[in-house]
Amino acid sequence: MIKNNDYHEQQNIKNAVLLRDIMYSLPSFTYAFFRGIEQTTSSKTRIAYAYDLRLFFEFILDHHQHLREKDMTTLVVKDLELVTPDDVEMYLEYLSYYQKKDKNGMVIEHKNTERGKSRKLASLRSFYTYFYKKQKIINNPALLVNLPKIHEKHITRLEIDEVARLLDEVESGHNLTDAQKKYHSRTKERDLAIMTLLLGTGIRVSECVGLNIEDIDFNVDGIRIVRKGGNEVIIYFGEEVEEALLNYLEKRNGISAIEGHDEALFLSLQNKRLSVRSVQNLVKKYAKLVTQLKNISPHKLRSTYGTNLYRETGDIYLVADVLGHKDVNTTKKHYAQLEDERRRKAAKIIRLRKD
Repeated sequence: MIKNNDYHEQQNIKNAVLLRDIMYSLPSFTYAFFRGIEQTTSSKTRIAYAYDLRLFFEFILDHHQHLREKDMTTLVVKDLELVTPDDVEMYLEYLSYYQKKDKNGMVIEHKNTERGKSRKLASLRSFYTYFYKKQKIINNPALLVNLPKIHEKHITRLEIDEVARLLDEVESGHNLTDAQKKYHSRTKERDLAIMTLLLGTGIRVSECVGLNIEDIDFNVDGIRIVRKGGNEVIIYFGEEVEEALLNYLEKRNGISAIEGHDEALFLSLQNKRLSVRSVQNLVKKYAKLVTQLKNISPHKLRSTYGTNLYRETGDIYLVADVLGHKDVNTTKKHYAQLEDERRRKAAKIIRLRKD
Protein backbone atom coordinates (compact mmCIF):
# COMPACT_ATOMS: atom_id res chain seq x y z
CA MET A 1 0.00 0.00 0.00
CA ILE A 2 1.41 3.41 -0.91
CA LYS A 3 1.84 6.17 1.64
CA ASN A 4 -0.19 8.46 -0.59
CA ASN A 5 -3.21 6.39 0.39
CA ASP A 6 -2.88 7.59 3.98
CA TYR A 7 -4.22 11.04 3.07
CA HIS A 8 -7.09 9.66 1.01
CA GLU A 9 -7.90 7.08 3.68
CA GLN A 10 -8.08 9.88 6.26
CA GLN A 11 -10.45 11.78 4.00
CA ASN A 12 -12.64 8.68 3.62
CA ILE A 13 -12.72 8.26 7.41
CA LYS A 14 -13.75 11.92 7.86
CA ASN A 15 -16.44 11.47 5.22
CA ALA A 16 -17.68 8.28 6.87
CA VAL A 17 -18.04 10.07 10.22
CA LEU A 18 -19.83 13.00 8.55
CA LEU A 19 -22.16 10.65 6.67
CA ARG A 20 -22.99 8.87 9.90
CA ASP A 21 -23.90 12.18 11.55
CA ILE A 22 -26.20 13.13 8.66
CA MET A 23 -27.82 9.70 8.63
CA TYR A 24 -28.82 10.07 12.29
CA SER A 25 -31.25 12.78 11.14
CA LEU A 26 -32.70 10.65 8.32
CA PRO A 27 -35.42 7.94 8.50
CA SER A 28 -33.97 4.65 9.71
CA PHE A 29 -34.85 2.78 6.51
CA THR A 30 -32.38 4.97 4.55
CA TYR A 31 -29.52 3.04 6.18
CA ALA A 32 -30.28 0.10 3.89
CA PHE A 33 -29.92 2.36 0.84
CA PHE A 34 -26.49 3.62 1.88
CA ARG A 35 -25.30 0.08 2.62
CA GLY A 36 -26.53 -0.96 -0.81
CA ILE A 37 -24.60 1.71 -2.72
CA GLU A 38 -21.42 1.61 -0.65
CA GLN A 39 -19.51 -0.60 -3.10
CA THR A 40 -20.38 1.44 -6.17
CA THR A 41 -20.05 5.04 -4.92
CA SER A 42 -17.42 7.22 -3.30
CA SER A 43 -17.79 8.56 0.23
CA LYS A 44 -18.27 12.10 -1.13
CA THR A 45 -21.07 10.92 -3.41
CA ARG A 46 -22.87 9.26 -0.49
CA ILE A 47 -22.60 12.46 1.53
CA ALA A 48 -24.14 14.41 -1.35
CA TYR A 49 -26.98 11.85 -1.51
CA ALA A 50 -27.55 12.19 2.24
CA TYR A 51 -27.82 15.99 2.09
CA ASP A 52 -30.14 15.76 -0.93
CA LEU A 53 -32.40 13.21 0.76
CA ARG A 54 -32.59 15.19 3.97
CA LEU A 55 -33.70 18.25 2.04
CA PHE A 56 -36.32 16.18 0.18
CA PHE A 57 -37.76 14.72 3.39
CA GLU A 58 -37.86 18.16 5.02
CA PHE A 59 -39.88 19.44 2.06
CA ILE A 60 -42.25 16.46 2.02
CA LEU A 61 -42.93 16.67 5.76
CA ASP A 62 -43.77 20.36 5.40
CA HIS A 63 -45.89 20.14 2.25
CA HIS A 64 -47.45 16.68 1.92
CA GLN A 65 -50.96 16.63 3.43
CA HIS A 66 -50.73 12.97 4.54
CA LEU A 67 -47.26 13.23 6.08
CA ARG A 68 -47.44 16.50 8.01
CA GLU A 69 -48.22 14.68 11.26
CA LYS A 70 -44.98 12.73 11.05
CA ASP A 71 -41.39 13.69 11.65
CA MET A 72 -38.17 12.44 10.08
CA THR A 73 -37.65 9.61 12.59
CA THR A 74 -41.18 8.16 12.31
CA LEU A 75 -41.24 7.84 8.53
CA VAL A 76 -41.29 4.27 7.21
CA VAL A 77 -40.40 2.95 3.78
CA LYS A 78 -44.09 2.53 2.80
CA ASP A 79 -44.53 6.29 3.21
CA LEU A 80 -42.52 6.68 0.02
CA GLU A 81 -45.53 5.33 -1.88
CA LEU A 82 -47.58 8.37 -0.84
CA VAL A 83 -45.33 10.64 -2.86
CA THR A 84 -46.59 11.34 -6.39
CA PRO A 85 -44.84 12.71 -9.49
CA ASP A 86 -46.66 15.99 -8.80
CA ASP A 87 -45.04 16.12 -5.37
CA VAL A 88 -41.62 15.60 -6.95
CA GLU A 89 -42.27 18.38 -9.46
CA MET A 90 -43.32 20.69 -6.62
CA TYR A 91 -40.07 19.78 -4.87
CA LEU A 92 -38.05 20.73 -7.95
CA GLU A 93 -39.87 24.05 -8.15
CA TYR A 94 -39.13 24.64 -4.45
CA LEU A 95 -35.43 24.06 -5.11
CA SER A 96 -35.31 27.15 -7.35
CA TYR A 97 -35.33 29.28 -4.21
CA TYR A 98 -35.77 28.45 -0.54
CA GLN A 99 -34.61 29.61 2.88
CA LYS A 100 -33.19 27.62 5.76
CA LYS A 101 -31.76 28.51 9.15
CA ASP A 102 -28.18 27.57 9.89
CA LYS A 103 -26.84 26.28 13.23
CA ASN A 104 -26.74 29.83 14.59
CA GLY A 105 -30.34 30.54 13.66
CA MET A 106 -29.47 32.82 10.77
CA VAL A 107 -31.68 32.57 7.67
CA ILE A 108 -29.70 31.50 4.61
CA GLU A 109 -31.01 31.79 1.06
CA HIS A 110 -30.49 28.88 -1.32
CA LYS A 111 -30.86 28.71 -5.10
CA ASN A 112 -30.52 25.87 -7.59
CA THR A 113 -29.99 26.05 -11.32
CA GLU A 114 -31.15 23.32 -13.70
CA ARG A 115 -27.89 21.52 -13.04
CA GLY A 116 -28.44 21.52 -9.28
CA LYS A 117 -32.04 20.37 -9.66
CA SER A 118 -30.97 17.60 -12.03
CA ARG A 119 -28.43 16.29 -9.55
CA LYS A 120 -30.93 16.28 -6.70
CA LEU A 121 -33.53 14.51 -8.84
CA ALA A 122 -30.88 11.95 -9.82
CA SER A 123 -30.24 11.32 -6.10
CA LEU A 124 -33.96 10.82 -5.54
CA ARG A 125 -34.22 8.46 -8.52
CA SER A 126 -31.38 6.30 -7.18
CA PHE A 127 -33.03 6.23 -3.77
CA TYR A 128 -36.46 5.21 -5.07
CA THR A 129 -35.01 2.74 -7.57
CA TYR A 130 -33.14 0.93 -4.80
CA PHE A 131 -36.30 0.24 -2.77
CA TYR A 132 -38.35 -0.45 -5.91
CA LYS A 133 -35.91 -3.15 -7.01
CA LYS A 134 -35.94 -4.59 -3.48
CA GLN A 135 -39.76 -4.75 -3.81
CA LYS A 136 -40.20 -2.61 -0.71
CA ILE A 137 -42.36 -0.11 -2.64
CA ILE A 138 -44.66 -0.52 -5.65
CA ASN A 139 -44.08 2.78 -7.47
CA ASN A 140 -41.22 5.06 -8.46
CA PRO A 141 -42.53 8.64 -8.87
CA ALA A 142 -39.05 10.13 -9.29
CA LEU A 143 -38.61 8.11 -12.47
CA LEU A 144 -41.78 9.61 -13.95
CA VAL A 145 -40.45 13.17 -13.69
CA ASN A 146 -38.23 14.44 -16.50
CA LEU A 147 -34.78 15.69 -15.67
CA PRO A 148 -34.49 19.48 -16.09
CA LYS A 149 -33.00 20.51 -19.41
CA ILE A 150 -29.42 21.58 -18.81
CA HIS A 151 -28.01 24.26 -21.05
CA GLU A 152 -24.42 23.51 -21.89
CA LYS A 153 -22.05 26.12 -20.53
CA HIS A 154 -19.05 27.44 -22.37
CA ILE A 155 -15.90 25.94 -20.89
CA THR A 156 -13.99 28.59 -18.95
CA ARG A 157 -10.25 28.24 -19.40
CA LEU A 158 -7.15 30.34 -19.71
CA GLU A 159 -5.66 31.23 -23.07
CA ILE A 160 -1.95 30.68 -23.73
CA ASP A 161 -0.99 34.28 -23.00
CA GLU A 162 -3.06 34.26 -19.81
CA VAL A 163 -1.27 31.13 -18.59
CA ALA A 164 2.09 32.82 -19.13
CA ARG A 165 0.97 35.97 -17.32
CA LEU A 166 -0.48 33.91 -14.48
CA LEU A 167 2.80 32.10 -13.86
CA ASP A 168 4.69 35.40 -14.12
CA GLU A 169 2.44 36.88 -11.44
CA VAL A 170 2.99 33.88 -9.16
CA GLU A 171 6.74 34.19 -9.60
CA SER A 172 7.02 37.96 -9.19
CA GLY A 173 4.14 38.81 -6.87
CA HIS A 174 4.38 42.27 -8.37
CA ASN A 175 0.64 43.09 -8.30
CA LEU A 176 -0.17 41.53 -4.94
CA THR A 177 -1.33 43.74 -2.09
CA ASP A 178 1.22 44.84 0.51
CA ALA A 179 -0.27 42.36 2.98
CA GLN A 180 -0.01 39.53 0.45
CA LYS A 181 3.56 40.44 -0.45
CA LYS A 182 4.65 39.84 3.16
CA TYR A 183 3.90 36.13 2.72
CA HIS A 184 4.89 35.86 -0.94
CA SER A 185 8.59 35.48 -0.20
CA ARG A 186 7.78 32.47 1.96
CA THR A 187 5.33 30.80 -0.42
CA LYS A 188 6.56 31.78 -3.90
CA GLU A 189 8.29 28.49 -4.73
CA ARG A 190 5.41 26.46 -3.33
CA ASP A 191 2.73 28.48 -5.14
CA LEU A 192 4.62 28.32 -8.43
CA ALA A 193 5.10 24.56 -8.08
CA ILE A 194 1.38 24.05 -7.42
CA MET A 195 0.21 26.25 -10.29
CA THR A 196 2.72 24.76 -12.72
CA LEU A 197 1.79 21.23 -11.66
CA LEU A 198 -1.96 21.83 -12.09
CA LEU A 199 -1.47 23.52 -15.47
CA GLY A 200 1.13 21.01 -16.64
CA THR A 201 -0.59 17.74 -15.69
CA GLY A 202 -4.32 18.44 -15.34
CA ILE A 203 -4.54 16.61 -12.01
CA ARG A 204 -7.43 17.33 -9.65
CA VAL A 205 -6.90 19.60 -6.67
CA SER A 206 -7.57 16.69 -4.28
CA GLU A 207 -4.90 14.66 -6.07
CA CYS A 208 -2.51 17.58 -5.76
CA VAL A 209 -2.88 18.12 -2.01
CA GLY A 210 -2.73 14.35 -1.42
CA LEU A 211 0.80 14.11 -2.85
CA ASN A 212 3.69 13.03 -0.65
CA ILE A 213 7.34 13.85 -1.32
CA GLU A 214 8.07 10.22 -2.19
CA ASP A 215 5.34 10.24 -4.85
CA ILE A 216 7.65 12.15 -7.20
CA ASP A 217 10.18 10.28 -9.34
CA PHE A 218 12.47 12.58 -11.30
CA ASN A 219 14.11 9.59 -13.01
CA VAL A 220 10.97 9.18 -15.10
CA ASP A 221 9.51 12.65 -14.50
CA GLY A 222 6.34 11.21 -13.04
CA ILE A 223 4.07 11.57 -10.01
CA ARG A 224 2.06 8.84 -8.35
CA ILE A 225 -1.51 9.90 -7.58
CA VAL A 226 -4.70 8.29 -6.33
CA ARG A 227 -7.71 8.94 -8.56
CA LYS A 228 -11.26 9.59 -7.34
CA GLY A 229 -12.14 5.90 -7.35
CA GLY A 230 -9.03 4.97 -5.37
CA ASN A 231 -6.97 3.73 -8.32
CA GLU A 232 -3.25 4.47 -8.27
CA VAL A 233 -1.81 5.87 -11.52
CA ILE A 234 1.39 7.50 -12.75
CA ILE A 235 1.13 10.92 -14.41
CA TYR A 236 4.12 12.28 -16.31
CA PHE A 237 5.26 15.89 -16.44
CA GLY A 238 7.47 18.10 -18.61
CA GLU A 239 10.54 20.26 -18.02
CA GLU A 240 8.69 23.30 -16.66
CA VAL A 241 6.93 21.21 -14.01
CA GLU A 242 10.20 19.47 -13.17
CA GLU A 243 12.01 22.77 -12.67
CA ALA A 244 9.23 24.21 -10.48
CA LEU A 245 9.09 21.07 -8.32
CA LEU A 246 12.87 20.93 -7.88
CA ASN A 247 13.01 24.59 -6.85
CA TYR A 248 10.23 24.05 -4.33
CA LEU A 249 11.73 20.84 -2.93
CA GLU A 250 14.99 22.66 -2.26
CA LYS A 251 13.05 24.91 0.11
CA ARG A 252 10.65 22.18 1.32
CA ASN A 253 13.53 20.00 2.54
CA GLY A 254 14.48 22.73 5.01
CA ILE A 255 11.01 22.84 6.58
CA SER A 256 10.09 20.68 9.56
CA ALA A 257 6.45 19.74 9.20
CA ILE A 258 4.38 19.08 12.30
CA GLU A 259 3.81 15.47 13.33
CA GLY A 260 1.52 13.61 10.98
CA HIS A 261 2.26 15.94 8.07
CA ASP A 262 5.99 15.30 7.59
CA GLU A 263 5.49 13.31 4.36
CA ALA A 264 3.19 15.85 2.70
CA LEU A 265 4.60 17.53 -0.39
CA PHE A 266 2.77 20.86 -0.14
CA LEU A 267 2.68 22.53 3.27
CA SER A 268 0.78 25.51 4.63
CA LEU A 269 2.43 28.32 6.58
CA GLN A 270 1.49 26.34 9.68
CA ASN A 271 3.60 23.47 8.31
CA LYS A 272 0.57 21.23 7.83
CA ARG A 273 -0.55 19.50 4.65
CA LEU A 274 -2.17 22.10 2.43
CA SER A 275 -5.96 21.74 2.18
CA VAL A 276 -8.15 21.74 -0.93
CA ARG A 277 -9.73 25.03 0.16
CA SER A 278 -6.30 26.65 0.53
CA VAL A 279 -5.33 25.71 -3.03
CA GLN A 280 -8.68 26.99 -4.31
CA ASN A 281 -8.06 30.34 -2.59
CA LEU A 282 -4.49 30.41 -3.87
CA VAL A 283 -5.59 29.92 -7.49
CA LYS A 284 -8.33 32.53 -7.15
CA LYS A 285 -5.91 35.08 -5.65
CA TYR A 286 -3.43 34.90 -8.51
CA ALA A 287 -6.02 34.46 -11.28
CA LYS A 288 -7.75 37.71 -10.31
CA LEU A 289 -4.51 39.51 -11.19
CA VAL A 290 -4.69 38.14 -14.74
CA THR A 291 -8.40 38.19 -15.59
CA GLN A 292 -11.38 39.86 -13.93
CA LEU A 293 -13.91 38.36 -16.32
CA LYS A 294 -13.14 34.67 -15.80
CA ASN A 295 -13.82 32.89 -12.54
CA ILE A 296 -10.76 30.67 -12.43
CA SER A 297 -10.60 27.69 -10.07
CA PRO A 298 -8.29 24.64 -9.92
CA HIS A 299 -10.85 22.81 -12.07
CA LYS A 300 -10.56 25.56 -14.70
CA LEU A 301 -6.80 24.99 -14.75
CA ARG A 302 -7.58 21.33 -15.37
CA SER A 303 -9.83 22.37 -18.27
CA THR A 304 -7.02 24.58 -19.57
CA TYR A 305 -4.65 21.61 -19.60
CA GLY A 306 -7.22 19.37 -21.30
CA THR A 307 -7.85 22.02 -23.95
CA ASN A 308 -4.17 22.50 -24.70
CA LEU A 309 -3.54 18.74 -24.85
CA TYR A 310 -6.45 18.20 -27.23
CA ARG A 311 -5.39 21.09 -29.46
CA GLU A 312 -1.86 19.71 -29.68
CA THR A 313 -2.75 16.04 -30.21
CA GLY A 314 -6.34 15.90 -31.48
CA ASP A 315 -6.58 12.63 -29.52
CA ILE A 316 -9.71 12.71 -27.36
CA TYR A 317 -8.95 9.25 -25.96
CA LEU A 318 -5.53 10.40 -24.76
CA VAL A 319 -7.12 13.43 -23.10
CA ALA A 320 -9.72 11.19 -21.39
CA ASP A 321 -6.99 8.83 -20.16
CA VAL A 322 -4.70 11.55 -18.80
CA LEU A 323 -7.55 13.40 -17.10
CA GLY A 324 -8.82 10.17 -15.58
CA HIS A 325 -12.28 10.21 -17.18
CA LYS A 326 -13.84 6.76 -16.97
CA ASP A 327 -16.10 7.48 -19.93
CA VAL A 328 -14.66 9.16 -23.03
CA ASN A 329 -18.11 10.63 -23.70
CA THR A 330 -17.57 12.83 -20.65
CA THR A 331 -14.45 14.19 -22.31
CA LYS A 332 -16.18 14.61 -25.66
CA LYS A 333 -18.98 16.58 -24.01
CA HIS A 334 -16.52 18.96 -22.37
CA TYR A 335 -14.46 19.51 -25.49
CA ALA A 336 -17.23 19.41 -28.10
CA GLN A 337 -16.57 23.07 -28.93
CA LEU A 338 -12.99 22.23 -29.85
CA GLU A 339 -14.13 19.30 -31.99
CA ASP A 340 -16.43 21.69 -33.85
CA GLU A 341 -13.51 24.07 -34.26
CA ARG A 342 -11.41 21.27 -35.75
CA ARG A 343 -14.22 20.26 -38.14
CA ARG A 344 -14.53 23.84 -39.37
CA LYS A 345 -10.79 23.93 -39.92
CA ALA A 346 -10.95 20.65 -41.86
CA ALA A 347 -13.62 22.11 -44.16
CA LYS A 348 -11.27 24.89 -45.19
CA ILE A 349 -8.29 22.63 -45.86
CA ILE A 350 -9.74 20.76 -48.84
CA ARG A 351 -9.75 22.80 -52.07
CA LEU A 352 -11.74 21.49 -55.02
CA ARG A 353 -10.22 23.88 -57.56
CA LYS A 354 -6.93 25.63 -57.55
CA ASP A 355 -6.88 29.39 -57.89
